[in-house]
Amino acid sequence: MSELTEEEKSRIIEMAWEDRTPFDAIKAQFMLPEQEVKELMRSELKTGSYKAWRKRVSARKTKHLANRDFAVGRLNAKTQNKIRKPK
Repeated sequence: MSELTEEEKSRIIEMAWEDRTPFDAIKAQFMLPEQEVKELMRSELKTGSYKAWRKRVSARKTKHLANRDFAVGRLNAKTQNKIRKPK
């Protein structure tokens, strides 16, 4: 793993925690492949936090661009309420 500043580590951890940020985006911005992101998370997080993150990430299709059902942006549920303008 290359030498990262504390600010870069913090940003990578933040991006990795976000469910909709794919590993490919982290790699594009920081040149850090998925395996190295996992190693960074393991070294920087408490054991319980890391295990919870890995469990959540392994069940998410959105962390890998190739597995996404959509290309860009947010996917809204069909049942999501529309915001109504006041009369």
